[in-house]
Amino acid sequence: MGENDDEKYNQAGQIFENFVQASTCKGTIQAFNILTRQLELDPLDNRNFYTKLKSRVTTWKAKALWNKLDKRASHKEYKRGKSCMNTKCLIIGGGPCGLRTAIELAFLGAKVVVVEKRDTFSRNNVLHLWPFTIHDLRGLGAKKFYGKFCAGSIDHISIRQLQLILFKVALILGVEIHVNLEFVKVLEPPEDQENQSITGWRAEFLPMDHPLSEYEFDVIIGADGRRNTLEGFRRKEFRGKLAIAITANFINRNTTAEAKVEEISGVAFIFNQKFFQDLKEETGIDLENIVYYKDSTHYFVMTAKKQSLLDKGVIINDSIDTELLLCGENVNQSNLLSYAREAADFATNYQLPSLDFAINHYGQPDVAMFDFTSMYASENAALVRERHRHQLLVALVGDSLLEPFWPMGTGCARGFLAAFDTAWMVRSWAQGKPPLEILAERESIYRLLPQTTPENINKNFDQYTIDPGTRYPNLNSSCVRPHQVRQLYVTNELQQCPLARVSSIRRSVNLTRQESDIRPNKLLTWCQKQTEGYRNVNVTDLTTSWKSGLALCAIIHRFRPDLIDFDALNEEDVVKNNQLAFDVAEQEFGIPPVTTGQELGSAGEPDKLSMVLYLSKFYELFRGTPLQAVDAVEKQNGENNDLGSAKSSNFIFNNYINLTLPRKRVPKAEGKTEENETNKRRRKGLFGVFEETSGFPSQGTNAGKEQSDGREGMNQNKVKSMATQLLAKFEENASNTILRRQELTDRPALLSSEPPVNPRFAKPMDPSLLPPQPKRQFQVVARSEHEVREPKQSLNGSDHMARRAKTVQKTDPQPSLSETSENLASTCSAAFVLSGVLERLQHLEEKMKQKRAQTIANREFHKKNIKEKAAHLASMFGYMEFPKNKLPTKGLSHSQPPTPSCPPPHHSAVAASSSVGSASSAISSQQTTVGKVSRAIGAVAEVLVNLYVNDHRPKPQLELGSLRKEFPMSIGGSDICYFCKKRVYVMERLSAEGHFFHRECFKCEICSTTLRLGIYAFDVEEGKFYCKPHFTHCKMSTKHRKRRATIQ
Repeated sequence: MGENDDEKYNQAGQIFENFVQASTCKGTIQAFNILTRQLELDPLDNRNFYTKLKSRVTTWKAKALWNKLDKRASHKEYKRGKSCMNTKCLIIGGGPCGLRTAIELAFLGAKVVVVEKRDTFSRNNVLHLWPFTIHDLRGLGAKKFYGKFCAGSIDHISIRQLQLILFKVALILGVEIHVNLEFVKVLEPPEDQENQSITGWRAEFLPMDHPLSEYEFDVIIGADGRRNTLEGFRRKEFRGKLAIAITANFINRNTTAEAKVEEISGVAFIFNQKFFQDLKEETGIDLENIVYYKDSTHYFVMTAKKQSLLDKGVIINDSIDTELLLCGENVNQSNLLSYAREAADFATNYQLPSLDFAINHYGQPDVAMFDFTSMYASENAALVRERHRHQLLVALVGDSLLEPFWPMGTGCARGFLAAFDTAWMVRSWAQGKPPLEILAERESIYRLLPQTTPENINKNFDQYTIDPGTRYPNLNSSCVRPHQVRQLYVTNELQQCPLARVSSIRRSVNLTRQESDIRPNKLLTWCQKQTEGYRNVNVTDLTTSWKSGLALCAIIHRFRPDLIDFDALNEEDVVKNNQLAFDVAEQEFGIPPVTTGQELGSAGEPDKLSMVLYLSKFYELFRGTPLQAVDAVEKQNGENNDLGSAKSSNFIFNNYINLTLPRKRVPKAEGKTEENETNKRRRKGLFGVFEETSGFPSQGTNAGKEQSDGREGMNQNKVKSMATQLLAKFEENASNTILRRQELTDRPALLSSEPPVNPRFAKPMDPSLLPPQPKRQFQVVARSEHEVREPKQSLNGSDHMARRAKTVQKTDPQPSLSETSENLASTCSAAFVLSGVLERLQHLEEKMKQKRAQTIANREFHKKNIKEKAAHLASMFGYMEFPKNKLPTKGLSHSQPPTPSCPPPHHSAVAASSSVGSASSAISSQQTTVGKVSRAIGAVAEVLVNLYVNDHRPKPQLELGSLRKEFPMSIGGSDICYFCKKRVYVMERLSAEGHFFHRECFKCEICSTTLRLGIYAFDVEEGKFYCKPHFTHCKMSTKHRKRRATIQ
């Protein structure tokens, strides 16, 4: 009897090995049925099946598999298979995600039934696997079923092989799988609960007489792909540009020549343009990307351009409707085969000895062309239905939940994550957790799924369980509250859910970074309109027309003529023009350059992709901005022009802010009352204009802008015009002309009866005709005059207004004395109010003069090179001691220090127009200000000296051979990462402080935290980037070191 048992078990080991090595769905089912009959096992006994099978199959190969599965089953979340003991689950679809969900539910102890309408696994297409997916499948014993699974650096597997692995594991764990059975719909519990034998939720199948039709379920999970058959789930459609994919599978004969051919893990046009250009020139095939994986077949998938397919005869007739475009009648199958074979042959450099197509389950060559312009995603991951006191949990996984974008390779990984999340939800359901809390937690986790990447999930794969906290870092499983998911608890009949269309571009989930999806021809038309009429600018394309730099400068000048003097540009100075446009665009609009002026000028033809990317930023920024004439600044003056300029500038700034920054909801402060129209007019009518008048030049100065002289003159005239309007209102309220004449005499500098004249074009006046300035006005002037002096060509606006006031005074008639006494009280009160307003206007006017003078001085100073700046500053502050070794004597001897940009103040004005006390206070404040400025400029001068020395220090010469080996000679500075010194491509490139680098290389020098543009600090002396906390720490440490060195 014992010999018979040994023989029986040895035979069982062989049958089990046949089951493990089965290569088809039907063969696997047949081997499994033989195994269960031979070992007298009941496959419907899900609780004990795996334990009995493990005890009766004891070969060394089987024991290795049992160890893997036992390790997985030991997770505490499963509670030794008792977490979901009385839960009955139906899974619709036997794809990878459906089977992976079934395996997890089996570990939880649930009764799991899988229905699959086909009985073949014939899809040769290859799936990309993330690292955690590979680790997870190895934990299920994938290597025991498929020895080549992810050998070496392979990170992919065919769908057919993956289905076979998961199919066998599910059968071993007691999952009940039915093939050739199609799910139709969910059947509600009957109303008559007393007289019916079946009172719960069921499902309708085809064929209708299948025994499973009488089975009741607690949980139904849809895993049947994008054509989801479960009702109640609203889907969103994400539509992008037309995208046509072609998949092709060629027979892999596993020869030595085939083994030598390298795979192509993913080549897109933006990363290897020469490859695709050569492909187009040689074969006429125009692709956007291509992938080649070597698995059980040679698998190619590529995105082809429609025009290329039309030219090659693959698509017979063009059509706007994608369904009509790719229908069978409109596709030439033989040309499609030729197209795929040519592309595969060129991509592998003609190294594959033969390209014979594999045969699919229809008996046809395994080539397919499909449209992935639209992708679908469910708005919700789960819902609960209740009818006649019976509850049903309904969920989605896989492509039914979130359809992947195949070039990103996210399908399998996100499908497995959703399977784990669904198993966690079923566990909570079985433990009696309230339905609304279950749904709220599931929706909170589902919000993370579209954002997952291999980089932002936990890296410790050994700790992965069905608990979402082990997989998602910083998980907030309660971000959706139970009251927000009440609509997912359905107690009546389901309504038809229409498809919600969402306009979207297909890309990785990064909502803070928006890019333009404008087509090149539309962009070219827009550029032609903006540059029309400019000298030596003729835009005919997006490459050579931009080489001179004039076209870029013209676009900037069209919308912001104050930033660039277009008439002063020289067409021959290509490098300077381009660099000027790049610098202005980066400083004023925040548009990072894609290259340098030197590289663009030296290149034979600018790169089209780079130019399209760069110009599209201008399109997004200026789109919808009201255009102004080229000479608008010179032709227009007065209040309307200034307000329009400020609004245009604010529009552009706000437009770019909306383009680049994520939107953030700011809560409204409680207790804040709404303003009525009267209050708004009062606030905006007078002081709103004052703030805009003073704020616009200030904003421009802080941003480093150089305002034109005409604009400054208009701002001054604007202040005087406002004063004139105030005086007119004052005259209407006060009829006493004697007091009015007295007010005019006291404030001659602020009043005018004629339209203001631009001081830039006013004639010089005789100083003898000018009245003395009042004391109130002098106090304002005295505060600012010792800091900057007004240039000679700008006439003092107060003197000019005083002359106008005298003219008005002479022409006024003499009123009667009785009228004077009657209106004295009202006139005095109005005079006090007006005096405060006029004083503020005068203060604003002096501020504008001061800023204008500073702008002119800064402009002159920045024209000098580092050497001249250092010499200039050193000559201005000669009393400061500089280290002798920091400034070469030879360099200073040949350059004469220019005239200081901040000349000494006018002490004569102080002596003539102010008291001794006010003069002494002005002088003391002057000394304090000059002292502070001296120390600040002295520090800047020392930095410039260091820069000059470092700039002239001899640098070690690198070997030309090493440079040639590392980078091609055609690569410029913008193509080399500032940090890792490796090549950086256009689409992955960022720039800051004039340096170009990879996104992932932009890190803090100390803590290696990834930095973001706009939230970093840069040390000019060391050339290093820091996060702001460490930059402050470094600066404090440097100060302490310098202080200790000074003490010692």
